[in-house]
Formats: sequence, C-alpha cells, structure tokens
Amino acid sequence: MSTMNYKHLHYFWVVAKSGGIGRASERLHLTPQTISGQITLFEDVLGYKLFNRVGRRLELNDAGRVVLGYADEIFTLGEELQEVLRFRPGGWPLQFRVGVADAVPKAIAYLLLEPAMELPESLRIVCREGKLTSLLADLAVHRLDIVIADSPMPANIDVRGYNHLLGECGVTFFATDELAKEYEKNFPKSLDGAPFLMPGEDAAVRPRLIRWFEKEKVRPRIIGEFDDGALLQAFGAAGKGIFAAPSAVAEQIKKQYGVTEIGRTTIVTEQFYAISVERQLTHPAVVAISSAARESLIR
Repeated sequence: MSTMNYKHLHYFWVVAKSGGIGRASERLHLTPQTISGQITLFEDVLGYKLFNRVGRRLELNDAGRVVLGYADEIFTLGEELQEVLRFRPGGWPLQFRVGVADAVPKAIAYLLLEPAMELPESLRIVCREGKLTSLLADLAVHRLDIVIADSPMPANIDVRGYNHLLGECGVTFFATDELAKEYEKNFPKSLDGAPFLMPGEDAAVRPRLIRWFEKEKVRPRIIGEFDDGALLQAFGAAGKGIFAAPSAVAEQIKKQYGVTEIGRTTIVTEQFYAISVERQLTHPAVVAISSAARESLIR
C-alpha cells in the first residue's frame, strides 16, 4: 500500500459526514469533479471501494464504515490539538500522564499523586484508570509517563519496563459502628463467620488476605467480591460487611465513609509500585512521588 494522503482522507471524511459530494464541495470550496477524483485516488491507494452508488446517492460500504471510524478519531484528535494549543495562557505547564491500576485504592492513589501537585513549576496531571495490562500497553508507546500499581509488572507482559517500589503498609479492617460492636472484640478470631467484602481477583492483596485467614484459622463469610475498591468501600459504609484497606489511609477511610476500625495487621501488606520505561526516574513529578511515598506508606 502506498503512503496514505491525509488530505484525501479528509475529503473522504467530509463527504461521508456531509452525505454526498455536492454538500462536501460547498464545505470544502472545491468542485464536485475535484472531490470525486480525489476520492477515486484515495480508493486506489487503499485498494478498496468505500462507497456504493445508490441512484444518485453515495452510501458507505463495509470498508467505508471502517475507514470512517478511524477518520473520526484522527480528525477529532486534530481538533482537540488545536483547542489545546489555542488556550494556553500563562505559559506551557509540565504535563504528567499517569495510569492508575483499578486495583489501587483511590485514597492511596491520591496520597501518592499529591506530592506531584506541590511542585513549584506549573503541572497539568492527566490521570487514566484501567486494567494494569491495558495501562502497560499505553506506557509502552509513551502515552503514559508512569503506571501506579499494587504489584510489579507481570512477567508474561511483553513490555520493556522497570518496577520502582514506592512503599508498603499493613492493612486495617473497618466496619460500621453496628458491625464493629459485634466483631471488634477478640480480633482477628472474631472474623470467623463475619460478613466480609473481598477485593477482586486482580487485587494483589487478595491472596495475602486468604493466606492470613487460613493462618489465623478464621473463615469470614464472603458477601461479595469487588474489582472496584471504591464500590467495595461504599458497600462497607452501607453496613453490608467488614472490609480491609491500606493502613496508610486509615484516617481518611474513617472520615470519608464514617466507619470504625476494628483491627489491623502488618502480616498482610499492600505494596505499591511506579512502573516506568526508565531505569532511573527522571520526570520531576515521578521523583516527587517516589521521595514522598517512602514516608507516607510506612504504617
């Protein structure tokens, strides 16, 4: 395939959006013959016809709909770029693009990211949340500066990256006042048969909790499993069960959700990593996060 001519792609996009060559010619200030010729050249380069002629109308075929989907993304991004460049009063801020794995508690994510916002230079933070594998794919193509995760990069992921341990802390168990009165005495033995909200399978702390329950010879009654930590904590705040969260943010959890601490352990720990494509951290925001995390995550 020859190199794509993006002007031809733009002509195709306008024709598809306008509903025909006549209207497109008005928008583009070109003759219909010129646009028709350019569309034909574009189809020759792609090796596919993009329209079916129905009477005097043009309708997108399957190949045309595929091309239109990509064209929508390309030109929408182009418009966003123009907007970003147009509205930049007061200089250009340092951009910090960070991915947060959805297994990382929101309170921990904020605790880790806050030092970056305190930098003296102007900073614009772009935060993305998602599955770790998806975020690592974006990291590999430099769409992200770092990924914050609750585990190192999986060995089976074909991405060149480096794990930087930010810190670790124990876990604290919380419940509403009503449940706490029933289960806080004789902790952790009191967890035997207690209603418990379990982190989802992607959470690195899940197997550690299970091993600890086995070691303590307790069998909590699992009420639900949650990939989203915020949803898990919302169920906990509603009194549906006991839940665990990193001890480093215990005070924030109690204040935000109005729950009571019923016990904690340092045997079960949560670890948090910054994953980057750099062996040495150089981005000012990442350096600030790494430096502050060593103190804030020791609990």
